[in-house]
Amino acid sequence: MPEQKTKPHTGDVDEFLAQVESDQKRADSHVLVELMSEISGEPPVLWGTMVGFGHYHYRYPTGHEGDAFLVGFAPRKAAFSIYLMGTYFPEENARREALLAKLGKHRMGKACLYVNKLNDIDLNVLRELVEISVRKLRDAYPAK
Repeated sequence: MPEQKTKPHTGDVDEFLAQVESDQKRADSHVLVELMSEISGEPPVLWGTMVGFGHYHYRYPTGHEGDAFLVGFAPRKAAFSIYLMGTYFPEENARREALLAKLGKHRMGKACLYVNKLNDIDLNVLRELVEISVRKLRDAYPAK
């Protein structure tokens, strides 16, 4: 099996965020760190150029397995990528869609939310999405 490319490393999150060019994006990054730390109960850790919180090990029926963070974000130049893998479970589709309808200006991939700036969205709705994602992943992939 090929080695997983994205892994946690010992880089300094504050140093990484200090390099974000936009003052607004840098400030928003700190808000996301606070929100995701609070909900996950985990400290921020760099996974490549992504800031992740918590950890789980997954194994699919196909035999593919790996490690990932419970929730996280990347302060990309164009928009934030907010990783909400736990909202992609089929039983969460209706709730996710209802929350996204109330979120504000965003784009959504399968499990990745794209937001230009936090002022464009309702942070209470984002909080609910993060809570769902963390809970579903912890339920599906309990720590051993």
